[in-house]
Amino acid sequence: MARLTDWITGGFRHGVHPPDHKAATAASPIRRMPFPDEVVLPLRQHAGAPARVLVKAGQRVERGDKVGAAQGYVSVPIHASASGTVTDVDWWPHPDGSLAEAVRIAVDPHSAQIPRPRLVPRWDDLDADGVRAAVQDAGVVGLGGAAFPTHVKLNPPEGRAVETLIVNGAECEPYLTSDHRVMVEHPERVHFGIRVMMQCLETSRAVIGVERNKPDAVERLRETVPDDLDIEIIALRVKYPQGAEKMLIKAVTGREVPSGKLPIHVGTVVQNVGSIAAIAEVFETGVPLIERIVTVSGPGVARPSNLVVPVGTKLRDVLDFCGGLTTDAREVLVGGPMMGAPQSDLDAPVLKGTSGIVVLTAAEAKPARVYACIGCGHCLDACPVFLNPSLLGKEAQAGRYTEMVEDHLMDCMVCGSCSYVCPSNIPLSQMFALAKGAVRREEQREREAAAAAGGGKAA
Repeated sequence: MARLTDWITGGFRHGVHPPDHKAATAASPIRRMPFPDEVVLPLRQHAGAPARVLVKAGQRVERGDKVGAAQGYVSVPIHASASGTVTDVDWWPHPDGSLAEAVRIAVDPHSAQIPRPRLVPRWDDLDADGVRAAVQDAGVVGLGGAAFPTHVKLNPPEGRAVETLIVNGAECEPYLTSDHRVMVEHPERVHFGIRVMMQCLETSRAVIGVERNKPDAVERLRETVPDDLDIEIIALRVKYPQGAEKMLIKAVTGREVPSGKLPIHVGTVVQNVGSIAAIAEVFETGVPLIERIVTVSGPGVARPSNLVVPVGTKLRDVLDFCGGLTTDAREVLVGGPMMGAPQSDLDAPVLKGTSGIVVLTAAEAKPARVYACIGCGHCLDACPVFLNPSLLGKEAQAGRYTEMVEDHLMDCMVCGSCSYVCPSNIPLSQMFALAKGAVRREEQREREAAAAAGGGKAA
């Protein structure tokens, strides 16, 4: 049973309204790109501990074989996205700008690229622990960008009941339409994944939040809801960052997640629509997460597309399949223009969390010249979590990270709203991301030092 709510007055405060630039691919059907000559699989593709390598140079692997094992609870395995031969395990450019240990596979051009069969029990024959184990073994993570292991979200803390499963179909980042196409082309898969999650979480209520600029997705989801499922589909106001977890919870339930707390503290679990479709595929086909849908868009790419791409495909190969870069292309982003990471090396690969590749020209790229803060206050009006980005920016420039933490730096979602509205072109969001990384590294060093002093092991 489907219930449709057209949400007009609700939502979160602040935020911004960047042009969505989705027209180039919103109606573009998903296509499958050919296998490249080589795939490169970083062992660090998800939040938590990176995978541990299982293969060595010269070893033959089949599509779907594990090449990396999960290390601990907050970790998932990595699987070969193509059949071929491991040529090396080496450090390789990562989309975040660092180097990461990666498995390189020369793709077998003569292989049919059929995944090796995996025995996955019927989901309804499994208890919650069995479902979580199957999801982890398949390497499923959040596909909205954060790449948080999905099995962890399926295991709320003891004593915390899940009242509402919120399915994130907002896709508020400009240019990106991969989730949109999943909802239009595979709504039954989305509903099946919701069914699995609802049973695992022992909740009877599910809500799908979709921005109102995707009416075809809203309609396809509504008309395909099974009669025995109670799913509410909410058509949300178009505003950025509507797809951020805390913002979506506020928009859908009216509840605010307290500072330093998680969605489960207000009785919710939020899961991206692509991740839910991936859960469905695990139990429908037994195939692990070895490919994903990627939007390739922007004025700097010849043929914008929505593609099924093997994980580990180099950005260069994806862009070449889309006709290459235009002559005035200036900047390649993994992700969208608000939160995406600029790329300096197109040999970096598509990861599980790569929702899009956006190519901007000089006309769209942020001006390089930065001016002093003029105290206009636009960033305060834009920040959806009510921080003072102007103050935090000055503290960041001075390296005063302790003061930044006191001023709630760790509540920052790095959504980019402050940078977007800044007339001085100050890269506030990037500064906050660097500061948060520095704070976390210092906290980890302190934990390790305390553990060493006490003869234990740091968490």
